[in-house]
Parts: sequence; C-alpha cells; structure tokens
Amino acid sequence: MLTDAHCRAAKPKEQLYRLNDLRGLYLEVKPNGVKAWRYRFKLGGKGSWFALGDYPTVSLAEARDKCEEARKLVKQGINPVQHRQLERLKREQDSANTFEAVAKEWLALRDWEDITKKRRLDMLERVVFPSIGKLPVRDITPAHVLDILTKTVKRGAPTVAAEAKRTMSGIFELAVATLRADNDPVWPVRKALPANKTQHKTALTTAQIGKLLNDFDNHRCGYQVNFCIQLMWWTLARPSEAAEAEWAEFDLDAALWTIPARRMKARREHVVPLPTQAIEMLRRLHAISGDRTHLFPGRDDRNRPMSVHSIRQALKVLGWSGTYSPHGTRTTGSTRLNEMGYRADAIEAQLAHAEPNSVRRTYNHATYLEERRDMMQAWADKLEIWKRESTGEVSRTQ
Repeated sequence: MLTDAHCRAAKPKEQLYRLNDLRGLYLEVKPNGVKAWRYRFKLGGKGSWFALGDYPTVSLAEARDKCEEARKLVKQGINPVQHRQLERLKREQDSANTFEAVAKEWLALRDWEDITKKRRLDMLERVVFPSIGKLPVRDITPAHVLDILTKTVKRGAPTVAAEAKRTMSGIFELAVATLRADNDPVWPVRKALPANKTQHKTALTTAQIGKLLNDFDNHRCGYQVNFCIQLMWWTLARPSEAAEAEWAEFDLDAALWTIPARRMKARREHVVPLPTQAIEMLRRLHAISGDRTHLFPGRDDRNRPMSVHSIRQALKVLGWSGTYSPHGTRTTGSTRLNEMGYRADAIEAQLAHAEPNSVRRTYNHATYLEERRDMMQAWADKLEIWKRESTGEVSRTQ
C-alpha cells in the first residue's frame, strides 16, 4: 500500500515508472514530473486503464475512492472510460437544453395563433425565465418551481401563477418525452398553493369610473398607458386588443377601428365605431407614434407594442389593483350600458361576444353598427360627465 509520504517523495526518472497501491490502483510518475493516478482493469478478457487525475490535486484517499467507483462499474460489465465519455456528453447536452430552450421549442409545437404564443412567451419572460431560464432542464427541482409560484402569488397574481404552473408542466412533459428530463418537478408541488379561483370584480360605480379616469389623467405615466386606458373605455375593447392596436387598423375619417381576426379572441374580424373623443385623441397620438406600426410602441423595443402589464403596474401604483382590472372595463361598460337602456344584442356585438348562430351573428354586426355608433358616442359623453363630477366641476346627476 502506498502512503502519502511515498507519493510526495516519488521523483521523476529518465523512464516512466509506477508505484502500485491496491486492487489495480497505481501512481504513474512521468519523466516530466507529472504524477498521474491510474486504475488497471480487465473487461471482456482485455486489459485497459482508466485515468483518475493527477497527484497532488487528487489525493491518495480520493484516488482510492474514484478507483472503487470505477471498480463497481467494471463488476457490472461497464467500461469506466466509455461511461465517463457518455456522462460528459450528457452534461454537454444538458447544458444546451436549458429550460428556456425547451420552453421555446414547446411553444413552437403548440397549434396556437402567433399572438397567443407571444402572450405566453411574455409571461414566461416575466415570471419564469428570470429564475430558471438558464438552468439545464434536468437540474430543475420542485423547490425551484415552488419558489416561482409562491413569489407570483405573493405579488398578487394568482391567475398568472396558475398559468405559469400549467405552462411549466407542459414544458417538462416535453422534456421527459424527449429524454432531456427524468420527471416533471411541477407535479410534487402542484397542490402546494391554494386553488386559484377567478375573482370577477363587480362593475365600477359611475363615481369610481370618474375617479379612475381622473387618476390616470393626473398620473405621470407614459402617454402609451394613459391613451390606451382611454381607448379601452371609449371602445370597451379587450386590454390586449387596445395595447397591441396597429395604425393600419384605423380609418379615422370613417371613425372605424377594424380589428383583424388574428388579434381577436374568437378569431373573427371586429369593427368598432369610434366616438369623437377617440378620434380627437387618435389624431393627437398620430403625431407622436404615427410613423410606427403600433399606436403604443413598447418602451424597450419600439417595434413591438406595449405590454398590458404596463397598465396593471400603473393600476398598482394608483391603488386600483384590488378594485379594478383592465378587463373589468368591459364588465363595467356592459352593466352601465344596460342601465342606460341599450339593447343587449347591440351591447354584446360591441363586446365581440361570440354569437353561435352564424346568420344572426352577421346580421348583428351589420345591422347594429349604426346603433353601436350612437351608443358608444353616448357612452363617451357619459364618461366625460362622470369625470367632471368626480372633480366637482358639475353636480352629480345620478
């Protein structure tokens, strides 16, 4: 048996020589002074050796441990040299197969519209990638997943957390199916958080509507956020439909906004009449962003639209996030328009809610356009009145 003193004292000679230890382990001393640990073994009747590292970087005790691990492989009929090569290749593949890479591959395989893929990628970039995007997908643990979900819920976004959980599980399912991960780490923590129950916020009162719109007017946010909120209230469009609006969709002379099917939830083109207040705002806005594709260019990338998250962030700063969500504009608009006596069919057509009967759907959109034009002008006028009432400019009428 060798001792550490033997290893230290070994001097180079003109010819390579070996100092034997136990069970095939030896220290090879080279003429250049390098001392290398080797394990001699036989497999299938053929002799070979396995490099275990250099002394003193690898101590005698460590060399014996490594030799024992290699010996166990040989007993199983596994060549330790080939095993190490395979492990190195696996590590290289794992480092290339990061969670972000697999996630983008998973998204590309979805049979979704491009806009849906974009929204899901946006969620991943905001919520998931900062924590685990660069990690090999095989190395991600349930603890990583739970940390992401917990932080998302704590910041007041349980719906986003639920979407992140579903999305991550789908990505890991692909990774497991393609042998890039051993299991889905979402599964063990899938019930760690309370089940997300969609909270449908009640419609805002007229006083709340006025205060909300005045708060945005007085808030020092970018013009994108303020004008986008106004467009949402004047048209009752969905937040994403407004935030991602393109100038090519607008005919200001005809006072019409035609949202293409690719951007609509029901995948059908939607024509929106514009009140005079919206036309005035859009003409002013055109002087600012008219040379861009989008009405509201993104802050970081001017060739992409702003994110709906910008509106949510402004609501949080203004103290409205617990009372009102961007999508709540439509709930409020529907409630108040019904109170104003407008027909349900016209309101539903304005909201682009799906009509199962195709003939009736075509009739609604064609016949109710002028009715909707009058309705939305009256609605925009009411919004102005409620704004003035909230500041005391006029006495409250209702």
